[in-house]
Amino acid sequence: MLTDGDMCEEAKGFKALIFFVALYLVALGSGCVKPNMIAHGADQFNLQTNPSHSKKLSTYFNAAYFAFSIGELIALTVLVWIQTHAGMDVGFGVSAAAMAMGLIVVVSGTLYYRNKPPRGSIFTPIAQVFVAAMLKRKQINPELMINGDQNRAESGNVVQTQRFRFLDKACIKVEDGSNTKESPWRLCSVTQVEQVKILISVIPIFACTIVFNTVLAQLQTFSVQQGSAMDTQLTKSFHIPPASLQSIPYIILIFLVPLYDKFFVPFARKITGHESGISPLRRIGSGLFLSTFSMIAAALMEKKRRDSALGSGEIISIFWITPQFLIFGLSEMLTAVGLIEFFYKQSLQGMQAFLMAMTYCSYSFGFYLSSVLVSLVNKITSSSSKGGWLSDNDLNKDRLDLFYWLLAVISFLNFLNYLFWARRHSHSSAPPTIQNEADGMGLNHYILTKHSKDVVDENIP
Repeated sequence: MLTDGDMCEEAKGFKALIFFVALYLVALGSGCVKPNMIAHGADQFNLQTNPSHSKKLSTYFNAAYFAFSIGELIALTVLVWIQTHAGMDVGFGVSAAAMAMGLIVVVSGTLYYRNKPPRGSIFTPIAQVFVAAMLKRKQINPELMINGDQNRAESGNVVQTQRFRFLDKACIKVEDGSNTKESPWRLCSVTQVEQVKILISVIPIFACTIVFNTVLAQLQTFSVQQGSAMDTQLTKSFHIPPASLQSIPYIILIFLVPLYDKFFVPFARKITGHESGISPLRRIGSGLFLSTFSMIAAALMEKKRRDSALGSGEIISIFWITPQFLIFGLSEMLTAVGLIEFFYKQSLQGMQAFLMAMTYCSYSFGFYLSSVLVSLVNKITSSSSKGGWLSDNDLNKDRLDLFYWLLAVISFLNFLNYLFWARRHSHSSAPPTIQNEADGMGLNHYILTKHSKDVVDENIP
C-alpha cells in the first residue's frame, strides 16, 4: 500500500494515542454490540406464553450467525481489496459508514421492540449467595420434599436441584423468636441460589470452547503464513491475498447454515423430537470433534508443502490449504451457534446478555492461550544447537506440521473432557423460568426454615 519511494514511519505521540484509542474503542464497541444484539433479538420471542417460539428461536440463532458470516466475508474480501487499492483510511471510512447505517436501522425499530426491564447488577445476587452460604456453613441442610429426582419447596414453580447442595444453606431461614428481617447477604431465595448453580454448571462447557478458539487462532495466523509460502496465482493477472484465506470458512457457512436450518433440522427433529433438531450440547460436541480433523488436515498439508519446498523446490498451489478451512467452517457452525443457543436457553433471567458475552470471552481466552502455547512449545522444543519448532519465522525451517499434530491431540483430549462435563450437565435438573412467578408470590426470601440457630453441623469447621 506504499508507493515507490515512500517510507513507513512509526506513529508516535498524539498520532499513536489516536491510533490506540481507536483500536480500543473498536474492541469496546464490538464487545457491547455482539452479545447484546443476539440477546436482544432472542428476547423478541416469548417462550413462556408461546411454546412454538422455541423452534423459531433456534432458526433465529442460525440466521444471526448467517448474518455475521456475511459480514465477516465482506470484511475479508471487499474491505481487504479496498484497503489494498485505496488505502487504510478509505477502508476504515467504509467500515464507519456501515456501522452508522446499522445504528440507524436499530434505532428506527425502538418503538416496536419487546424490551425486558433492567434488573440491576447481575454480580450482586451471585455474591450474596456465596456470602450467605459461607456465613451459614455450619447449618445442616434440611430434608426436602422429594418429587422424582428434584426437590420442590413451597411452590410448584420453584424447583430445587440436588447439585451444589452447599449453596442451599444460603436459603436457610433461622427463626430465633424475633421478627428481625435477615439481610439479603444472609438469606437468599431458592430462585437466586438455583441461578447461581446454573452459572457454575455452564462454566466447564464454556471452558471447553477455549481450546476450540485456540485452533481458530492458528487459522488466522499460521495458516495465513502458510498461504504466503504457496502459489497464490489464480489467473495470469490475479493472485489470492493470503489474508483472504480466512474468508473460506465464512463462504462455507453462508451455504451450510441455510441448508442446516431448512433440511437437517426438520429431518433430525422427526427423529429426536428436539425443537432444534439436535440439542445444543450435541451440536457443540460435534463441532469440537470436527475441529480435531481440521488440525489433522492442516498437519498433513504442511508436511506436503514443506517436503515439496525442501525436496524438489516446488511451490504447491494455495488450494491445498482449503480442506482445513472447510472442516473448520463446518465445525464453527456447529460449535458457535450451539454455544449461543445453549447459553441463552439456560434459566438465568436477566443474564442472557452476560452469557452471550461469555461466548466472546472464549475467543479472547483462546487467542491468548494460542500465544502462550506457541511460547511454551518453542521453549520446550528448543535446544542449545537450534531453536524450537516455531522460532525461525521460516516455515521451511520450522516444524509447523508437528505443532499442528500437537493441537490435534489437544483438541481430541478437549473433546473427551467436554463429553465428561456435558454428560454431567442435565437439562432436566435446571429450574424453569421462575423469577417472575417467584417475585409475584412474594418469595424473595423464603423456603427453608430452621427453628433454632443452635442446630449446626459439628463436622464443619
